[in-house]
Parts: sequence; structure tokens; C-alpha cells
Amino acid sequence: MSWPRARASGGGRGAGLSRGPDTTAHTTRTMRRAGLGDGATTYTPGSGYSVYEEENEKLTEGLREKVTALKSLSIDIGTEVKYHNKMINEMDTDFDSTGGLLGATMGRLKHISRGSQTRMICYMMLFAFFVFFVLYWIIKLR
Repeated sequence: MSWPRARASGGGRGAGLSRGPDTTAHTTRTMRRAGLGDGATTYTPGSGYSVYEEENEKLTEGLREKVTALKSLSIDIGTEVKYHNKMINEMDTDFDSTGGLLGATMGRLKHISRGSQTRMICYMMLFAFFVFFVLYWIIKLR
């Protein structure tokens, strides 16, 4: 694309810029290819690139909206991560306390197993009978 050249007598911004007749068609094709509209807006001499500025403002606003959406999304993700880390730490504490409880229970079972074998077998049979009774009762009430 050839850029407009300023004339020697040109004054302010965009004043005296000239384009050939074929560059307008080229600009229209370029805008269509770039997805910047249907190409109906063309450069008019003395406008000071206002078409490009308007297009930049639209694109900037779209980008600003996307950045805002990404920012809120990343903040939400950070909040979720903090919540889940807190929940994992609580679960770790619960598992530690459960491990201590199971360790104490295993110690009691070892202590019971050191006693007489007949007493332990009796306790096991009573426990099994109780479990089967409870299961039978639950199934029958359904």
C-alpha cells in the first residue's frame, strides 16, 4: 500500500494529502480482507484519517471489554483456587486425626489379641451376629 504524500504547500494534519484513483479501490479491498467492514468507508482528503481513528477506537473498546472479562475470570479462578486449597488443608487435618484414631484402635485390637483366644473368638462371634442382625433388620424394613 502506498502512503499519501504531503504536498509542499500542505498546512495542518492531513491537509494536502492526495491519493490516486486506484488506491481507493485498493483500500476497499484491504479493508474487506482485514475484516474491517464492507469497505464502504473510504478516505476523503482533509479528513485527517478519522476513519482509521474511529476503527481503532472500536477495536480498542472491543479489546478493553475482552481484557475486563479475562480479568474477572482470572479473579474468579483465583478465588476458587483459594477455596479449594483451604478445603484440601481441612481434609488433610481430618485425615491426620482419623489416622490417629485408627492407630489407637489398632493398639486396642493388639491388646485384645494378647488375651485369651477363647474370649476373643467369643467377641468376634458376637460382633458378627450383631452386624448380621442389623443388616437383616435394615433389609426387612425396606
